[in-house]
Amino acid sequence: MIKIEFTQEEIDEIRYERFNHPHPRVQLKMDALLLKSQGLKHKQICEIIKIGGDTLTSYLKAYKDGGIEALTVIKFYKPESRLMEYQSTLEEEFRKNPPATVKEAISRIKELTNIERSDVQVGKFLKKNGVKTKKSRSDTCKG
Repeated sequence: MIKIEFTQEEIDEIRYERFNHPHPRVQLKMDALLLKSQGLKHKQICEIIKIGGDTLTSYLKAYKDGGIEALTVIKFYKPESRLMEYQSTLEEEFRKNPPATVKEAISRIKELTNIERSDVQVGKFLKKNGVKTKKSRSDTCKG
């Protein structure tokens, strides 16, 4: 169990952040700290705010190492496509000579980067980078 001594000033700041911080994840962290400051056991805190023991431990260690400031940092894992390493090269290539279809874009990406991606992934990459194919679905679906 991690031992932390809280001053009244720290508890007041935790209470303030608990209700006034704009991000709900930070508010949850402040709930955990406030319950800890009231002497609740880790198991009780986890049950009350519905978090795991490792999560609570990480909150308390962060607080111990960096104070409230450390708990207000929001870091979500956002993986980035390997295609982004070639973004400028691909963007330049597709601006000069737009692909007719996503399938063609897949083939050209493979030639240029040796990276294979699905239709959906390449379509998202093209859209994110403002590249339009020569043929849209409405062109190919004539009734």
